[in-house]
Amino acid sequence: MYEDSNSIRNPDLGGAQAVKILIAGGFGAGKTTLVSAVSEIKPLRTEERLSQIGASVDDITGVDGKSTTTVALDFGRITISSEVVLYLFGTPGQDRFWFMWKELSEGALGAVVLADTRRITDCFGSLDFFESRSIPFIVAVNCFDGAELYAEDEVRHALDVGPRVPIQFCDARHRGSSKEVLVRLLEYLMATARESTFDALR
Repeated sequence: MYEDSNSIRNPDLGGAQAVKILIAGGFGAGKTTLVSAVSEIKPLRTEERLSQIGASVDDITGVDGKSTTTVALDFGRITISSEVVLYLFGTPGQDRFWFMWKELSEGALGAVVLADTRRITDCFGSLDFFESRSIPFIVAVNCFDGAELYAEDEVRHALDVGPRVPIQFCDARHRGSSKEVLVRLLEYLMATARESTFDALR
């Protein structure tokens, strides 16, 4: 679907620019929920039911109501404007599926790291992955019912991310809130691109 560049022109979309975005984060952070909420097409989901065998390797502390898990990827699409269409790739959250991340990240323009404040350390792996590959990302704090609320500075400190990385609070169940996350990411990517261009011309 994607060439070596980060975006392509897809004739089926009227010449709009198609951009690949990753939706990452820890196990149970809401990646599948976000992709499903915002996608304008029926999302591709590769969920399997959690089993007793998986319980020995998948820590469900704090997400006791979760009964399924993504074993490959989630895929959805959303048209942001007549010029930009996002292809969303939700990554599996467990460490045992991380071998797929390298392939999924090929050609990605940017990423959203979903954070669950009840299990904040679960997104450290995602942050390290994107930082080590210089893939721009923002952090989206998924505000679960009953979870304690924290200020942006507290989240930033807990995740040890720099002041330039945007942090957006959201409810991944709601299309409007999820779309705001993606718009925030696009704004960040455009600002970063402008700065890079300016630096190159100096």
